[in-house]
Amino acid sequence: MSTPDTDGLLAEQLLRLTRRLHRIQKRHLEPVGVTPAQSRLLRTLSSYDTPPRMADLAQRLEVVPRAVTSLVDGLEGAGLVRRVPDPTNRRVIRIELTEGGREALGRLRGARRAAAEDILAPLDAAQREQLGGLLDALIDAPDQPHC
Repeated sequence: MSTPDTDGLLAEQLLRLTRRLHRIQKRHLEPVGVTPAQSRLLRTLSSYDTPPRMADLAQRLEVVPRAVTSLVDGLEGAGLVRRVPDPTNRRVIRIELTEGGREALGRLRGARRAAAEDILAPLDAAQREQLGGLLDALIDAPDQPHC
């Protein structure tokens, strides 16, 4: 059974690990020219069969629509995505990958693999498998509000 001190320590370790993950990921993504958040949007965008609306992206990414607008603005400026009108409703704008965006996705996959190797280097195969199971348990746990 855990104690409040143990839980506090674990929470602090998770926060420190999150910051470390972000630093390592950012370092590997810099040569591609995107931020971790932009990388996530590109990967999400590539999972759609047809170009999604910004609201669809915001919902999938679990962020406010304004955050998606800022990310799309940056990616559009870099030539990685473009806004296109919906074929059935001219008032609706959809977001699609450009050829440059598809090329960037290929480079991102390599950068993410390299970042994962850096992050997981201290762990052997059994530890990695154990960590994966523990992370799944935390990720899949239902949100429970505390009073």
